[in-house]
Amino acid sequence: MRIGELGRRAGVHTHQLRYYEAQGLLEPGRGSNGYREYSDDDVLTVYQIRKLLGAGLSTEEIAYMLPCVSGVSLEIEPCSELMDVLNARLDGLDERIDTLTRSRRALHDFIKNTEMRAPQSCETTHSDAERAAHPKVSPGGR
Repeated sequence: MRIGELGRRAGVHTHQLRYYEAQGLLEPGRGSNGYREYSDDDVLTVYQIRKLLGAGLSTEEIAYMLPCVSGVSLEIEPCSELMDVLNARLDGLDERIDTLTRSRRALHDFIKNTEMRAPQSCETTHSDAERAAHPKVSPGGR
């Protein structure tokens, strides 16, 4: 099948398929006319790539993993190197979540403390703040 048909069957744009090929994730054959030729197995491969990207894996990590992946449910052959890649990705996500949680907590505390210190007469409404940030210019340019 050609790239357009693979895109339709896999539910992705052809530029994504070309990107996957450039990243070494798809390896289409070439017809005598030079056009890319894909097999039915490539539909499953694209599905697997999309699922792995959705899990936050990079295309480099996916290229490493893809030979060990089978089926629609992404059955992965266990091996220590592969588990190291997955665990490293999970550790990275956990670190980013922890950092974001700390940042969120600090920002929430700043807002809470500032609101408690602000006298009622100093509070501005959202529309007042918008007018102050974006004053209108008169027709004369002043």
